[in-house]
Amino acid sequence: MALNIECVRKDFPNLSARGRDDKPLIYFDNAATTFKPCQVISQTHNHYCHRTANIHRGVHYLSEVATAEYESARDKVRRFINAKSLSEIIFTKGATESLNLLAQSYGRHFLKPGDEILLSMMEHHANIVPWQMIRDITGCVIKVIPINDKGEIILEEYRRLLSDRTKIVSVVHVSNSLGSVNPVAGMIRDAHAFGAVFVLDSAQGISHEPIDVQSLDVDFCVFSGHKLFGPTGVGVLYGKEDLLELMPPYQGGGDMILSVTFDKTIYNRLPHKFEAGTPNVAGVIGFGTAIDYVNSLGWSDITEYKKELVRYGTGLLQKVEGIRLIGTAANKAPIFSFVLDGIHAHDVGTLIDREGVAIRTGHHCTQPVMKFFGLAATSRASLTFYNTKEELDIFVAALRKVIGVFQ
Repeated sequence: MALNIECVRKDFPNLSARGRDDKPLIYFDNAATTFKPCQVISQTHNHYCHRTANIHRGVHYLSEVATAEYESARDKVRRFINAKSLSEIIFTKGATESLNLLAQSYGRHFLKPGDEILLSMMEHHANIVPWQMIRDITGCVIKVIPINDKGEIILEEYRRLLSDRTKIVSVVHVSNSLGSVNPVAGMIRDAHAFGAVFVLDSAQGISHEPIDVQSLDVDFCVFSGHKLFGPTGVGVLYGKEDLLELMPPYQGGGDMILSVTFDKTIYNRLPHKFEAGTPNVAGVIGFGTAIDYVNSLGWSDITEYKKELVRYGTGLLQKVEGIRLIGTAANKAPIFSFVLDGIHAHDVGTLIDREGVAIRTGHHCTQPVMKFFGLAATSRASLTFYNTKEELDIFVAALRKVIGVFQ
């Protein structure tokens, strides 16, 4: 059954907000963060109004309820990505912290001089900088998987780079600046053939298509709650249990210990070993509700509708005079990055905002991508399932107004 977009949109109160100059808002910045449905807002509000308590250590009623709801959200995440065990789901404050945790707890302790990490040209800075920090500490080497002019990973070059020296491959699932959906299943198999560990950055991918970590046989996977219609300040690190067991804690403090003396600390079992201190309890509970919401809509309908948005949006934009689309992969999410001849991206974003259209401009934390395409910045319109073809029509009409100003 196809999505009932009109009903879906009613679940997101932000969609009825007004833009600049009190114009109806068209929100095309979903790659940065998504709006939250009423169900998530209500659940988070309910926690603060009626369920506020710290978790795990309390024996009183509110603490028991909050703990149960928090751990229920962990199980929702486990089922959502089909992890084997609750021990494999680590809550963090976002995909960025998850990657830093991996770099410090896995990379720092298991890499040595001459070992190699493979990253693709299209990586977000959050999947580059932590590994550079580890390179500078361990003496390992970072090698870059090239992309073509469409914004697709060149698989032949990827396979050529793989060797017995490759210890980690860390690749984005869906590019936040190009929209490219990478063929990660085959890339994981190729990496494993050389004994390398594969890290999947699914910050964008988690809301694009279902992820089955067991089917993919991925070693680690990271994502954020706020890009899956959940609260900000919540993220997930999935890791195979045997690998997580080998890793030392990333931070020390309460809840990640079994016992502490001034002579020795015994660390807690998974997943708590990596969750020091009081977590974002309300955010995690709200994230569980966001997963419930996505499941209620159905992945097949979501993915099919997004394909329609890609086809329709690409067709409209190709008719705009003087436009250059950046990222034209055969398989892509509804993320449209572009430049207009003679018009700076920031000017595009500023002027189109006057028409009530919210897009993102800049390098999108992917400066190597910008350098590859010979650009300082692009304009980026990123859509999700609550966006419509009619909004795309208004967006393109607004773009033509921008062009008219400069002509």
